[in-house]
Amino acid sequence: MDPAALWLTLKLACCTTLALLFIGLPLGYWLGRTRWKWRFLVEAVVGLPLVLPPTVVGFYLLIATGPRSMLGRFYESLTGGMLPFSFQGILLASVLFNLPFAVRPFAASFASIDQRLLEASWCLGASHLRTFFRIACPIAWPGILTGIVLTFAHTVGEFGVVLMMGGNIPGVTRTLSISIYDDVQSLDYASAHQTAFVLLLFSFVALTITYSLQRRMVTL
Repeated sequence: MDPAALWLTLKLACCTTLALLFIGLPLGYWLGRTRWKWRFLVEAVVGLPLVLPPTVVGFYLLIATGPRSMLGRFYESLTGGMLPFSFQGILLASVLFNLPFAVRPFAASFASIDQRLLEASWCLGASHLRTFFRIACPIAWPGILTGIVLTFAHTVGEFGVVLMMGGNIPGVTRTLSISIYDDVQSLDYASAHQTAFVLLLFSFVALTITYSLQRRMVTL
């Protein structure tokens, strides 16, 4: 197993999970509690990565962040570098591609909260923000943890979107899944098997935790 690829994969998974906690929690709360009739449009946008091929997501990200794009030129003026073929680039791709894996469990868990509990908190003088952190999040914790586990596990196994956005640069964008692909291309099946088996065990543990949390949510 490639230690550099392992470290980069864990770093990417941790950063993606943290980013989606900040982005996904308020978005999931809004989707779970809002009565806006056009909510389904936002849900459709959030869920797009579930049905789009990773190569499509990666392709449009390359176009949107390339050196000729407005975003690409703006980023280059700030940092002196480019988003494509960098860790920041694959992090952006990973956050967008994993958005539904975090937001959907968050939204489902927030939607199951009894509205009377929130209203009681507001009547007692708590602000909406305080109610969110002190009432909503603790009640929705199983769903939040499910989203965290799914996001982390899915990021660890990402291949297409990372390869499209980051290429295969050792120590920069080469993750474990890309490492397996390289080993197979070079006919090093022993190394590929070792890495693949580790990812298989990790995926099994992640799914076991996820289903256990979902079962707990049903019984609450």
